[in-house]
Amino acid sequence: MNNTVFKKCIYTAAVTMVAVQAQAGSPVDFSNLVEKVGPAVVSVNVVKKLSEEEQLQQQIPDILRRFFGNQVVIPQRQIPQEKTGYGSAFFISKDGYLLTNHHVIENASKVTIMLSDRRELDATVVGSDQRTDVALLKVSGKDFPELSTGNVDTLRVGEPVLAIGSPFGFDYSASAGIVSAKMRNMRGETTVPFIQTDVALNPGNSGGPLFNTKGEVVGVNSRIFSGTGGYMGLSFSIPIDVAMDVADQLKKNGKVTRAYLGVGLQDVDRTLAEAYKLPKPEGSLITQVTPDSPADKAGLRSGDVILKLNGMPISSTVELFTYLNRAVPGQTLDFEILRDDKRQKKSATLSTAPDDTPAKSSTANKTGDGPILGVSIRELSPAELARLEVKGGVLIQDVRHGGLAATAGIMPGDVIVQLNNTEIKNAEQFVEAVSQLKKGSVARVTLIRQGNRAIVGMRIS
Repeated sequence: MNNTVFKKCIYTAAVTMVAVQAQAGSPVDFSNLVEKVGPAVVSVNVVKKLSEEEQLQQQIPDILRRFFGNQVVIPQRQIPQEKTGYGSAFFISKDGYLLTNHHVIENASKVTIMLSDRRELDATVVGSDQRTDVALLKVSGKDFPELSTGNVDTLRVGEPVLAIGSPFGFDYSASAGIVSAKMRNMRGETTVPFIQTDVALNPGNSGGPLFNTKGEVVGVNSRIFSGTGGYMGLSFSIPIDVAMDVADQLKKNGKVTRAYLGVGLQDVDRTLAEAYKLPKPEGSLITQVTPDSPADKAGLRSGDVILKLNGMPISSTVELFTYLNRAVPGQTLDFEILRDDKRQKKSATLSTAPDDTPAKSSTANKTGDGPILGVSIRELSPAELARLEVKGGVLIQDVRHGGLAATAGIMPGDVIVQLNNTEIKNAEQFVEAVSQLKKGSVARVTLIRQGNRAIVGMRIS
């Protein structure tokens, strides 16, 4: 073979290889995109007050606690009162509003952001919503770089995405991957239909933006699924439409108001599909209906299978929750259900969720800056009031480990009927009473637990 023929063969092989790579799809070059959108992403630094439990952990070495528990006194040792943390955020308006995660700024006494030009600005927490893990920040100034948002509904599994944030405090780090799945729920949570990706996220990425290839924000990076605490290929982002809705409500009202149907739901598996004579597992099975709720008034029952919502087929409970989370109080929804092997139509007018209370923020609590107890609550239904023989109260749904309520021994399922000398009739009265509690005092909490009335002391530290 002469040199001319040999060179021609090499050239043909190279062209063929490039064509094969083009067909297979080459890695996306995000360099221009990072240069364009990077200035709108900031690093967040927070100072948080340590809880009593965290202070105790700082005071007692692990090896002593292992053998002697917490009953160890280390004299003349300075116990730290605060700790620092970090995260990410991004501008959603030119006048200084930013989105980040609730867990990034939770219990923060000071929040600062650092821009791409190394300037540091003090930030105010406008509002924060724990259920969606969304927080809204504000800095003084104007003409900040504003990011545009994309359409999450058109986002496709397999589509390339980009994240920018501050993993482990290394600011302005970019990582890329693809959309792995949509409408993921985490451990029974139903508020956020997460976007799952394989983008490398680590502590510090929280609150940063997830971009599509157009440079539009499609998600707020929130959490990872890991057995080690580090990235393992499963990352989750809050859809930007959910985050922006929360931000708008926090900006306008200082709290988030959600629609309420009043049902418990679960997926229809293969066995249930056969029992209900469905051709395949589909729909969402109602397992419980809260008395006097919109679902109860609409005639929905436990055992009904919701097959359609406003004419749209429902394939799973996650899909139904996604639609319900987009609804607003006062909206009427049309359901097609399966009951006794027959299809029926029902209409329900949604009310305001009974556990909606002012979000934890500097502006939401109009009655004063009270302590954070670390509980989620809801009001009692008429049936619950009758069963407990009380005129009002609030039900403790969840208690955060290490919080003031947990330290006092308050547990999920307790019904608080009085705080100090104030009778609690509803959630609004409870929030008002909590706002009046003074630091350093001990509050008397009257509650009903398993049908028995008790009083516990709660130290406000």
